[in-house]
Amino acid sequence: MPQQYLHHISRCLLASTTTIPSSASFKASFIPTRLKNVASCNSSFLLVFVKRWSSSTTSSKTPIRQGTVTPSEAYSEKVGNKEITEDAHQIKIIKALDNLYKEIGHYSPPPKQTAMTKMFKGFFGGTSAQKVDTSKMPKGLYIHGAVGGGKTFCMDMFHEIAPVRRKLRVHFHSFMSDVHTRIHKVKQQTVHDSSLGTKPRVYDPIPPVADEIAEDAWLMCFDEFQVTDIADAMILKRLFTELFNNGVVVVATSNRPPDDLYKNGLQRSNFIPFIEILKDRCNVVSLDSGIDYRQRRLPGSKSSIYFIKTESDADAEMNKIFKFLSSKENDTVRPKTLTILGRNVTFEKTCGQIVDCTFEELCDRPLGAADYLTMAQFFHTVFIRNVPQLNLKMKSQARRFITMIDTFYDNRVSAMIIYKRYKLVS
Repeated sequence: MPQQYLHHISRCLLASTTTIPSSASFKASFIPTRLKNVASCNSSFLLVFVKRWSSSTTSSKTPIRQGTVTPSEAYSEKVGNKEITEDAHQIKIIKALDNLYKEIGHYSPPPKQTAMTKMFKGFFGGTSAQKVDTSKMPKGLYIHGAVGGGKTFCMDMFHEIAPVRRKLRVHFHSFMSDVHTRIHKVKQQTVHDSSLGTKPRVYDPIPPVADEIAEDAWLMCFDEFQVTDIADAMILKRLFTELFNNGVVVVATSNRPPDDLYKNGLQRSNFIPFIEILKDRCNVVSLDSGIDYRQRRLPGSKSSIYFIKTESDADAEMNKIFKFLSSKENDTVRPKTLTILGRNVTFEKTCGQIVDCTFEELCDRPLGAADYLTMAQFFHTVFIRNVPQLNLKMKSQARRFITMIDTFYDNRVSAMIIYKRYKLVS
């Protein structure tokens, strides 16, 4: 399997507090108190259990004092308390956050607009009138680099200590799902007078939605900024133009530099202008130390992440775990249908908050971030069977798989995966 997919698999969270029954015969060099980080396979299958490990920190013991310490001071304090190891690449990011911290301390966004102003803006082309001089606004920060280097840790620390009341920290997929929900709501509330005998006015829902978002928060911290959905790609330029015009400051983390966002996506030429807007409103910095701190914090050596057991049947082991976890649920094994944005999505094997799926169910169907977010709200454990070797012929499925793993990771959903046989590629 290509290495980039293994990176995303390694982000998958096992946060369930239920332990595996002692009757399950796993041969492993360690047995954590939570669901095990174990892989078991025969010649055809590999069973993988992976647990989320934060970038370069343990759970923070240092109390965060909002507005009283700079990012550099908070970082040094954590190093002094031996919560983290000092990293020169992270320090470069912290210094950039220091500069932003100082700038937002003297910055005030524009005042809220009246309802009448919003109405006229929606009907008479709100995108043409710039509300603030963006050249005088603080520039945000776009942090990109390989997984496990501490991007999210640095951003989260900045968000916690930033001297701002109206601020938001959110996974980008969750944010875009909320945006589409807001757009749908605005469209439903728009009433056209058909009695006039004329065609309805062309109404752009993006400006009022951006106004609502900016009223809630003007400092926005996005984790895992990536674009894989054409519906997101086509509205990002208008949405973020409006957000910046409302005085919003953005801090984002991503595995990709801005120029690689939505790479090879459909109608990407329409997406390119957004990249220029993003680079104009955010300073771009790289955090790529070549170190994955999550793997350093795994119990045991790096090679202990995967365990091969040729004499066992991975499907049988998966069935044992499903049966044990199902016994803890107040439900029977049955199909379940979720209604997501007006669509019915059915899963054939569920029990309470557990769902047992195949790769085809989750990634061959036209599902997106909103669907995986809804799954994360209904299920705390997801079984994924028969993941094939992902290649260029399966780009759509691979993108859905990455989106799914990132969504489960951010929402602390346990995931258990069986892979079909493949050769590991170094």
